[in-house]
Amino acid sequence: MIDIGSIVIFLGVLLVSVTLHEMMHAYVALRLGDDLAHAHGRISFNPLSHIDPILTIGLPAFLLILGQPPILAAKPVPINTSRIKGEDYGLAIVGIAGPLTNLALAFLFGFVLKTISFGGLGYDIIELFVTLNVALFVFNMLPIPPLDGSRLLYAFAPEPVQNFMRQIENLGIFGLVLILLLILPLISPLLTNANEIILRIVA
Repeated sequence: MIDIGSIVIFLGVLLVSVTLHEMMHAYVALRLGDDLAHAHGRISFNPLSHIDPILTIGLPAFLLILGQPPILAAKPVPINTSRIKGEDYGLAIVGIAGPLTNLALAFLFGFVLKTISFGGLGYDIIELFVTLNVALFVFNMLPIPPLDGSRLLYAFAPEPVQNFMRQIENLGIFGLVLILLLILPLISPLLTNANEIILRIVA
């Protein structure tokens, strides 16, 4: 039987985590000279500013129906790359700002778990914040375009690798889904190990 309460809590934690993730992309871009995302209202705590009906809701629902791991993405943050200070290195900073926000949230709520004694629903929600934000950090740091980790790799990669990454990025989120479905059986143990290692450090 579907636990509606658990689904609501999960979606609430997810929305908060994704909203802060996307907002920090926009904020760091603004600090580095590009106000495009700010002009589009993306420096906002309102989850509706960051949700894409297809990528955030439709895609994970479709994958769950197919029996696949749910993959979701928020509405892409618009970036004017020509305005970003530091060029590729600046774009790398903008890219990793989102995942690092999730990691910071995991450490913050992990600290709460370690220092405050409580139980019940409150504990479950805080624990979910830790687990989900670690998962968001690990997943988004994969160096596969258009995931955030690809911007970090792109900044330091030789030109042939950059060209190859641009071709992958042109495929968009659905190209990413296809790639992940192909390699997920191979990288799942690595993702699981990375999550477990970080969780042991955080909580």
